[in-house]
Amino acid sequence: MAATRGRPGLVRTWVMAIRVPTLTAAVAPVAVGTALAYRDGLFSAGAAAASLVGALAIQAGANLANDLSDFRKGADTEHRVGPPRVTQMGLLTEAQVTAGILVMFGFATLLGLYLTWVAGWPVIAIGVASMLAALAYTGGPWPFGYRALGELFVFLFFGVVAVVGTYYVQALTVSRAAFAASIPVGLTVCAILVVNNVRDIETDRVAGKRTLAVVIGRRWTRVFYVGIVLGAYLASAGLWLLGNFPVWTLLPWLSAPLAFRPAEAVLNHVDGPTLNRALRATARLHLVFALLLSAGIFVSTALG
Repeated sequence: MAATRGRPGLVRTWVMAIRVPTLTAAVAPVAVGTALAYRDGLFSAGAAAASLVGALAIQAGANLANDLSDFRKGADTEHRVGPPRVTQMGLLTEAQVTAGILVMFGFATLLGLYLTWVAGWPVIAIGVASMLAALAYTGGPWPFGYRALGELFVFLFFGVVAVVGTYYVQALTVSRAAFAASIPVGLTVCAILVVNNVRDIETDRVAGKRTLAVVIGRRWTRVFYVGIVLGAYLASAGLWLLGNFPVWTLLPWLSAPLAFRPAEAVLNHVDGPTLNRALRATARLHLVFALLLSAGIFVSTALG
């Protein structure tokens, strides 16, 4: 549908609503979990594909739920400095966004039924917990994103649960290697949320949204950002030094130059446009880091 009177068309509006550029956060852990399954001779193309599409659907639903809940709680207003939010701007009605959430979670559920047939009841627990966490991030009676717990839950669900879950549906077991590899993935995805929250610190404070950035302040949030990005690189080195991983696990260090510009922006800027670019750059760093980690695992397997 074409845009009218300066409003984006319907397709572009939904692209904005589900925040397509952020969906790389769902791709990264699936890539790492699949690489580990391949290393162990347990790769399953069907389970890997279903995991990827299901993760994308859950994240898209989570983004829609966040858009709706923040609008209802007054955290998204005309004063926000981040990318546009469709409910606040009136581009989609609350009913339309709610329907979008149901469609995304319904699609994820269908894929989950297939994965349950493949891997058993633990898939149900993973899927239900993931969707409930997506809704409870900024919605419900106790939104943990408003209680400085967003980074913890993102680390758990987009790091540990996603990597280990992807491995499990292919291997039908879990491994210490999968848990270990989920740590740097979880840290880099947390960095995306930290940029988002340090950008919105003033408007969130006014709205009563107590993110970790609001609680510890801009200065320490900046330190935290640098710390978790550095921690991801140290964790990848730790996989080689302390874990059952080859030297190829150090490939993510090739992505280090991509970390400099967003780190400089977070440390030195407060304006929305600069921090929005830092957000996109951090999302790109997260994806490249994970793909390099996955490539290192694949290469080491191919070389024997």
